[in-house]
Amino acid sequence: MAEEIQLSGTNEVGKVRDPLGVVGLSIITLGIYAIFWYYFTQKELAEMGRARNTEELGTSPGTSVLAVTLGAFIIVPPFVSIYHAIQRKNAAARLVGAEEGMEPPLLLLIWIFISPIALYIYQSHMNKVLHAQAGGAPAEQPQVSAPAEQPAQPQATPPPPAAQGS
Repeated sequence: MAEEIQLSGTNEVGKVRDPLGVVGLSIITLGIYAIFWYYFTQKELAEMGRARNTEELGTSPGTSVLAVTLGAFIIVPPFVSIYHAIQRKNAAARLVGAEEGMEPPLLLLIWIFISPIALYIYQSHMNKVLHAQAGGAPAEQPQVSAPAEQPAQPQATPPPPAAQGS
């Protein structure tokens, strides 16, 4: 089950979804789950943008879904929508102080040719954005501190070898 995280500054919640679950459900449902997943991730980004008084994170997730579904008949709109979705995710990462992730043109190419991998990458980075906006560090990157150096203890000198008589 997806972990729900309160979107800071709103009454909405975002879901930290298992990236493999997104890929698996998208394949099993022949892409229907992917359409709903796309809508809800874009809605989460739009809510984060409204909370921060910016339209950089999108305003209409429904338009994005229309572009990737019915817009496919015109061929170009899905690619534009996905490209902008990646840009919005990177902008959200920048706004909340998380790592920006993959460049939009590269992830778009992966999305076109190997979409299950792109879904996995997008969702895993979206999870990091959700954790960062909530003020917590992502669970996947624990902070490890360097071990403190212990003072060197003096070593006992070994006894001299016993002299052998001649």
